[in-house]
Amino acid sequence: MQNTKLLLTSFTFVGLLALAGCSFPGVYKIDIQQGNVVTQDMIDQLRPGMTRRQVRFIMGNPLLTDTFHADRWDYLYSLQPGGGERQQERMSVIFNSNDQLVSLSGDFMPGVSRDEAILGKDSGTSVTAPATENAEKPKPEQPAKPGSLLDQIQKDVDGVETVPVPTPEPLDTTPQ
Repeated sequence: MQNTKLLLTSFTFVGLLALAGCSFPGVYKIDIQQGNVVTQDMIDQLRPGMTRRQVRFIMGNPLLTDTFHADRWDYLYSLQPGGGERQQERMSVIFNSNDQLVSLSGDFMPGVSRDEAILGKDSGTSVTAPATENAEKPKPEQPAKPGSLLDQIQKDVDGVETVPVPTPEPLDTTPQ
């Protein structure tokens, strides 16, 4: 009897511990960010011929410096929203033997904004509608009819008097 009671208690305790480790719906999960945050503005500031110091000033310290490829710096960034898919971005900066910036490779490209790509716009190009003879032209504004609500609103707006904002008097700083 004593053995059964001890066994039942231990199984209950182990079950509660296992249940505590489970993920319940509605439990808040944090976003996990790792690596270097790289923005399009940073990439747009990079120019061929920049030194390593200049690139480090703009981009920050690289996450990876390969021992076998000393002329390449890698910037990695990953974000995993709580309970969501992990997203990863990569950027490699390549230098020549004179420690000058030669090329970039990765998920960002110079001059291409991700915001514009998401919105369906291209930077540097504009879309214009073709001119057609049947295109609707905007109608000129008609004045409001006398006595209408628009006429009253316009009269109220025109009759507004401007009042200067009062400024507070400075405090007296003389000793008493």
